[in-house]
Amino acid sequence: MILIALTVLPPFLILYYIVKSDRFPEPMSMIRRTFLLGVFLCIPAGIINTMLIGETGMSYLAGLTEESLKFTALYLFLRNKIDFNEPMDAIVYGTLISLGFATLENFNYVYSADYFGMQPTTLALVRAFTAIPLHAGCGIIMGFYFGLYVFRGGEKYIIYSLLIPIIVHGVYNYIAGINFFILIFYVIILGIFVYNLHGIYRLEQLKKINEFETRKI
Repeated sequence: MILIALTVLPPFLILYYIVKSDRFPEPMSMIRRTFLLGVFLCIPAGIINTMLIGETGMSYLAGLTEESLKFTALYLFLRNKIDFNEPMDAIVYGTLISLGFATLENFNYVYSADYFGMQPTTLALVRAFTAIPLHAGCGIIMGFYFGLYVFRGGEKYIIYSLLIPIIVHGVYNYIAGINFFILIFYVIILGIFVYNLHGIYRLEQLKKINEFETRKI
């Protein structure tokens, strides 16, 4: 039970914060479906990564596979949904896809901990402060730029939405094979960066609320 909690709780805590920070909440049905979509994406990603990394030994290529699949889901599944109607929604749905993916991936890693020569609880704790924030951060970055593309226009933003998470994820995987302490520092910097990106859309929502309240007066 403790191991399951350590595996599931970290992504769910981040999701709770992101979903609750949305001042114009998304339908629960869409939240569930988007999260499950992310869970499903972990299956083809695992197959592709096994073939790709098995052939090359380049673990940082996993970022290319995983972020491309997440981006495709965000673009095809959510872009034209009626509930996808403001920039913050892109961050919410992008994070839901990413952390749905990360939740199943976490189970795969934690319950295969012996393969990595680690105790399951130790691996779960390590991933709670590294891989899970990484996936959340990539989802926020993807959503931020996707929101700019959909609601403000500009082809460059759709490129940023895909390319930046691929690079961030690839660099993470590369550092993970070199030095754990540098990895922690990298995740902290990423956390600060995405917190500020998320804050931009939160401020926009507050401005909308204030404008609405002013009109009522």
